[in-house]
Amino acid sequence: MSKILIKNGRVIDPANRIDAQADLAIADGKIVGLVGDDFSADQIIDAANQIVCPGFVDMSVRLREPGQTQKGNILGESRAALAAGVTSLCLPPDTQPVIDTPAVVEFIKDKAEKAEYPQIHPVAALTQRLAGSELSTMFALKQAGCIAVGNASAPLANLLILRRAMEYAGSHGLLLMYRANEASLSGKGCAHEGAVASRYGLPGIPEAAESIALAQCLELAELTGCRVHISQVSCRQSVIKIQQAKKYGLNVTADVAVHQLHLTENDITPFDSNYHVIPPLRNDIDRQYLRDGLANGTLDAICSDHQPHDLDAKLGAFPETEPGIAALETLLPLTLAYARQHGLSLARAIASLTEKPAGILSLNAGSLTPGCPADVCVFDPEYLWRVERGQWLSAGCNTPYWGQTLTGRVTHTLLGGRLAYRLPPG
Repeated sequence: MSKILIKNGRVIDPANRIDAQADLAIADGKIVGLVGDDFSADQIIDAANQIVCPGFVDMSVRLREPGQTQKGNILGESRAALAAGVTSLCLPPDTQPVIDTPAVVEFIKDKAEKAEYPQIHPVAALTQRLAGSELSTMFALKQAGCIAVGNASAPLANLLILRRAMEYAGSHGLLLMYRANEASLSGKGCAHEGAVASRYGLPGIPEAAESIALAQCLELAELTGCRVHISQVSCRQSVIKIQQAKKYGLNVTADVAVHQLHLTENDITPFDSNYHVIPPLRNDIDRQYLRDGLANGTLDAICSDHQPHDLDAKLGAFPETEPGIAALETLLPLTLAYARQHGLSLARAIASLTEKPAGILSLNAGSLTPGCPADVCVFDPEYLWRVERGQWLSAGCNTPYWGQTLTGRVTHTLLGGRLAYRLPPG
């Protein structure tokens, strides 16, 4: 493979506490390190006035394959991931068919190889068919290549199933990724239970649907010793409970979807289903707790929670549409906006997309350590761009940021030392 030199950039590598103006060398698909003028390169990338950092690790990305290729596929969505600087991603188990057999895992791995995006890490279903009652064959799924087990957004039949799942996962050293939701409380809700839902007559989802399920999960995690990651936290009570759990030594981590750091129930317009997400957009107090929780380390990582949909899925009355945002390509600018608004350093913001999620998932990623795979993101933090179809690679056009101008854009993404994405000129 060719030797690549990324020159004149500001190199930020939170894992190695590097923040310096330097040149980064890559050879044979691996990081060589910060070098001087004596490195002989076959290709030079000029990163003047740009940031050079590890490729991003996204903990929740739906690719819609297998099973829902009218919404997207592995080839197309992986191209969107590269344009977003994402070089490793977790695929939740709610594909069709569900990721509950080694055959489905093999199918995904084969598609990933053909797309030249091998670092798609499937999350195994916690229960067979995600039906909530019978545990999946976790050990076989781990051997097939699953990085963790999870319930996506599917409910479990009872707490005994969750306890047994934690015991099984813990005995095989598997991370359990849990989306906290008490289905009997959330019902068929589509918005935060509050003033906005009442005003528009939308079925509400109370914060308690998340915080009660989270409290039960934390109790069982303490009982079983299982390592648990809480996915897509959305409310104040959840942040408080996670903070207390960490204070008393529980082995728990958590992430937040990037749109939850910006949008609230007050942004919802009742006829725009791009604001229909689960967990729902909460109130201003919840958003502030999420922002503070990320800044103080209670929440560990930011994810996109990318969920592309076709046009039909978002047509109809707000409660009847499918929830989710196509969020990969807005991940970086929204993270940068959060950092600016909250007074967070660029290094801390980048860590929530690189070092932190890679550590949670035990991946050899998220750093620029010499000898590690050369997964690198180069971005211009001041680049202004308009969210519109000509600038969009995901098959999903379901974003509430349509037509808005955002700041920050990936210009180059290297995957395993190969230049996999370059921002088109203009």
